[in-house]
Amino acid sequence: MASFSYVVIDKKGKESKGAMEAINEEKVNRSLRAAGYIPISIVPQNVFTKDINVSIGNPIKARDLSAFCRQFCSILSAGVSITTSLHMLEEQTEKKVMKQAITSVRENVERGETLADAMRRQGKVFPPILINMVEAGETSGSLEGSLERSAIHFEKEAKLKALMKKAMIYPTVVACVAVLVIIIMLSYVIPKFLTMFSQMNVEMPLPTRMVIAMSEFMQHKWYVVILVVTVVILAIKGFQTLPNGERLFAHMALRIPLFGKLKKKNACARLARTLSTLTRSGISLIDAVEITARTMENVELKQILLNAKEEVARGIPLSLPLKESGIFPPMIYQMISIGEETGNLEDMLDCVADYFEEEVEMGTESLTTILEPLIIVFLALIVGFLVISIMLPMVTVYKGIDSM
Repeated sequence: MASFSYVVIDKKGKESKGAMEAINEEKVNRSLRAAGYIPISIVPQNVFTKDINVSIGNPIKARDLSAFCRQFCSILSAGVSITTSLHMLEEQTEKKVMKQAITSVRENVERGETLADAMRRQGKVFPPILINMVEAGETSGSLEGSLERSAIHFEKEAKLKALMKKAMIYPTVVACVAVLVIIIMLSYVIPKFLTMFSQMNVEMPLPTRMVIAMSEFMQHKWYVVILVVTVVILAIKGFQTLPNGERLFAHMALRIPLFGKLKKKNACARLARTLSTLTRSGISLIDAVEITARTMENVELKQILLNAKEEVARGIPLSLPLKESGIFPPMIYQMISIGEETGNLEDMLDCVADYFEEEVEMGTESLTTILEPLIIVFLALIVGFLVISIMLPMVTVYKGIDSM
């Protein structure tokens, strides 16, 4: 969805500004008029005019959204009105960002806006899939059902994210420990041997000379290492923000050994689960594919789905562009094809989602099992090289003494 800046006049004649995400300007215009405002101008936002939201990470996680949907559904099922339900959720929500968003949604609903439009005003707090699910629920009169399906969706998403984090934690921690050990040995341990080495009247082996050079460099020019590492990281981050760089990293992420297959399976599980959740709520397949594309973190997969949406709009089955992309495993497009032919697409997507979620879980365990010995061996080789480099001159001296 695109972002639009708008200027409106309220019922009291007061002018105000804001921003909203919508499919087009007409949708923004209808939403504003439905809320009782008179639009003066509606302008698409660009890179220079888009609202800047600075935050460390996303403050609203999938588990927060799942809890919100579960509680909202339970309260509505008890016969409580939407505004009262929002007020109750507002009081029991501890996270500040979520509380403020719910308060704003309640106030806008009380002014006559639909729940979906009020949630759409909150920027990135509520994701597009939840907003569209709520909109479909309001239209069909089954808001509780849409919220319940959304809760299940976010629970599954949170589980997948936790599994992916689990796969990354161990190698990251061990890599940090390895770097710390190397720094300590080069900065503090090896320098203690330098005085002894200088008193030895023997030619130092190449490994020892290399280690001594690295140790002296770390002691006297450590800032160069920090500077180089910082420049490299900033350069990579900067390149990644460029369109070509983002596509390159997205391409590599799906093909990197060990992790690539796991990321691809995770994306397949998210794709199938999101499509199923949206289509079950009555959202058209074209809109469901577009919303699913927006949820993809990998830009290569996102572009494939956006292209697939255009194909579907022309009457081509969804399974065909997914197959032609060459990215998705056969089970994805084969099961979707069966669902399209039998008219049972939602059930087929649920089966695919369940399958790939289980694959991600097993893949995470297998990856951890493989990485543990590999990282330990790698760490042992580095430390072993440093220790041997220190011991070699001593061995040379001992051999010289024995030969006398």
